[in-house]
Amino acid sequence: MVERRKGFQIMANVILIILAIFCLLPFILLIVSSFTDELTLTHNGYSFFPKKLSFDAYKYLLVDSTTIIRSYIISGGVTIVGTLANVLLTVLFAYPLSRRDLPGRNIFSFFIFFTMLFNGGLVPSYIMWTQNFHIKNTWWAYIVPGLMMSAFYVIMMRTYFTTNIPEAVIEAARIDGATEGLILNKIVLPMSIPIVATVTLLVGLAYWNDWLNSLYYINKDSMYSVQSLLNRMLMDVQFLLSNAQGGASINQDIVLPSSGIKMAIAVMGALPILIIYPFFQNYFLKGIIIGAVKG
Repeated sequence: MVERRKGFQIMANVILIILAIFCLLPFILLIVSSFTDELTLTHNGYSFFPKKLSFDAYKYLLVDSTTIIRSYIISGGVTIVGTLANVLLTVLFAYPLSRRDLPGRNIFSFFIFFTMLFNGGLVPSYIMWTQNFHIKNTWWAYIVPGLMMSAFYVIMMRTYFTTNIPEAVIEAARIDGATEGLILNKIVLPMSIPIVATVTLLVGLAYWNDWLNSLYYINKDSMYSVQSLLNRMLMDVQFLLSNAQGGASINQDIVLPSSGIKMAIAVMGALPILIIYPFFQNYFLKGIIIGAVKG
């Protein structure tokens, strides 16, 4: 029996290692391609062992390092503030909906579910945010439109509260004189670390990767986030290439690293998350284990 378990464990470890390698290979290819010479990419395609390396893509992106650093600071600040606001509002909305004795509970649930099916569309939303709320060229443009609170996350968190928080524990706290705020802070949230951590991670990634809000509502160069700035650089390269193909005068000795820039942009956009995530992984896993034991 012991030998069977040991054999199964070895086999499971081998399978997981193979799966991990398959997950890592595309990202390794992405990094290598970002350092590959443009002509090599054009003639030989993508390879783990390119014939010629080049830093032209990163040189192009880092011509103005001050702008890049500023855009990283903007994206980091927006991600932190937006994630905290989003998770706080999600918890404050989901917890009352999880209580069966909430007056009008079905009505509020319908309102939040309705937003998952219907919306006003892009043009009405743009008019509302710019003319009524005046968020254009403000920091609120990154945080509020469509990202302040997701109905899906509210429903997911409400379901977790309903199914994993024992009603008897909440009733006992009420009998002892605890207020709803105290119950939420001292009982519900400590028992809901897995769902809170999951929503925080998903929301944080959404804020960090968002560039549409900047495209719609920001036209100041000093307010571009890193995703918006990198996307703008990519469009500039495509514009130069299209002009070159259209017969516009351009130095023929210059080879724009268009494919390499795409790879470099992907690397620079994902790099901060890849650096930060390992430091929070232990807390994330610990939160899941504690939540499972307490649940």
